[in-house]
Amino acid sequence: MSEIPGGRMASRPLHFIWLLDCSGSMSVNGKISELNFAIREAIPEMQQAARDNPAASLVVRAVTFASGADWHIAEPTPVEQFTWDDVHTYGGTDMGAAFRLAAAELRTPPMPERALRPVLALVSDGQPTDDWRSGLREIDATPWGKRAVRVAIAIGDDADRGMLKEFLGNPELEPILAKNPKQLVAAIRWASTVAVKNASTPTVEGDKRFTAPLSQTVQDEDVW
Repeated sequence: MSEIPGGRMASRPLHFIWLLDCSGSMSVNGKISELNFAIREAIPEMQQAARDNPAASLVVRAVTFASGADWHIAEPTPVEQFTWDDVHTYGGTDMGAAFRLAAAELRTPPMPERALRPVLALVSDGQPTDDWRSGLREIDATPWGKRAVRVAIAIGDDADRGMLKEFLGNPELEPILAKNPKQLVAAIRWASTVAVKNASTPTVEGDKRFTAPLSQTVQDEDVW
């Protein structure tokens, strides 16, 4: 449907929310610097994915979690205007607090009744230090949280991949494992583009077609 005959096609909002681990362990071996670099590198491809999907009006924001959780980018920002300010490490791994912040935004309101499925992209290198399951239940209790396209990126072997798999909410899916900087960049780019395209695809309620790629083979000497 367009606004006027021959006019611009109407689009629905697609909310993309990064959930980023900024715990102290992310300062080891430059992980946090590589995460900042990877997100900045992915922005042009994210913008192109939005242009390729005119039915989606892509808006982006980000939550950081460590000792507590905060909105790093609180306002849903049109991807055409999206820029990245570096995040920094500051303590523990309060992932449940991040889930609760996201859950509050996945209710209706503030989410509109008509929108494309949101994307929740979780990136972590460790194990949660708070009650993450109660936070995840809050996400699952919201209509949009339940329908969201979910992506989980595990940085290094120490990440709790069992917990990340539980976040995905589908036993057929696995977290994406990034064992070195190149793999992290590839995983962030993948999450930024493929997940957006998948969320833009019409599906029936409960459709679980979204699948994550298998982890790449480690080839670099620089391994976390």
